[in-house]
Amino acid sequence: MPTKKPRIGAHTPTTGGMAKRSIEYAKTTGAEVIQVFASSPRMWAMPAAKPDLDEAFRTKAADLDIQTYVHAPFLINLGSPTEATYLNSLASTAYSLARGADIGALGVVIHTGSAVDVNHVEAAWKQIHEGMMPILNALDDDSPFLLLEPTAGQGQSLVKKLGDLENYLKALEYHPKVGICLDTCHVFAAGHDISVKGGMTKTIDLLIEIAGIERFKLIHANDSMDVCGALKDRHQNLGDGHIGISPFAELLAHPAVANSPLILETPGMEEKHTLEIALLKNLRDA
Repeated sequence: MPTKKPRIGAHTPTTGGMAKRSIEYAKTTGAEVIQVFASSPRMWAMPAAKPDLDEAFRTKAADLDIQTYVHAPFLINLGSPTEATYLNSLASTAYSLARGADIGALGVVIHTGSAVDVNHVEAAWKQIHEGMMPILNALDDDSPFLLLEPTAGQGQSLVKKLGDLENYLKALEYHPKVGICLDTCHVFAAGHDISVKGGMTKTIDLLIEIAGIERFKLIHANDSMDVCGALKDRHQNLGDGHIGISPFAELLAHPAVANSPLILETPGMEEKHTLEIALLKNLRDA
């Protein structure tokens, strides 16, 4: 029986509509999986769904066997001490999960956020629990997973390094609809040196030890403009940054990655992503 291999793709633009632009992007670049924004990534706006367009997208994605994930707005910070930001973050998370269901997405990615103030950390975990549990408990078996994406460790990040994910999972009562999205640039920026031989394997093993292999759902495959531990979230094209190519070969060889698609969030559009998707497929299939 052949070994299962992870799908490979990229974050795709939606201007002109997902059913047209996102699908064409996937076809042009050879993506087997895509990630989209279901609303503006830098605004709280939550536009109404358009069922006909959603159905057209789902049909085309199914016909081409393309899996879909949603990235929720960057503004979301469930740990914020500012009430308006917190309430908007809850609403935006619920909206993103609903829109993910509308388009047949398997998961919705949110950043793990920041307490902002060092004195707000404990309160942050409490408000995350109180606000998110009703949203999670309203999900059903067919709903997308909520995927927690650790950030680059800057400031009062709630997940400075992977070990801090335990606190987040506790706050969400290890809910079965919660998974993890590992961003290679973020984890490198936070101080996990995946650029050295064995570093990627060690990091994935740590993630699985903390969260369990069943929660390891998605990977954002990005190189880094900055050195390990720089606490800077600046993505670079694969091989053009401080992580390099060989760690991605190591990543793709890890058995736990079989069920975790790789999605590029690197600079450039079709031309760059076509080359990077081909590169990752070659590493995967070698």
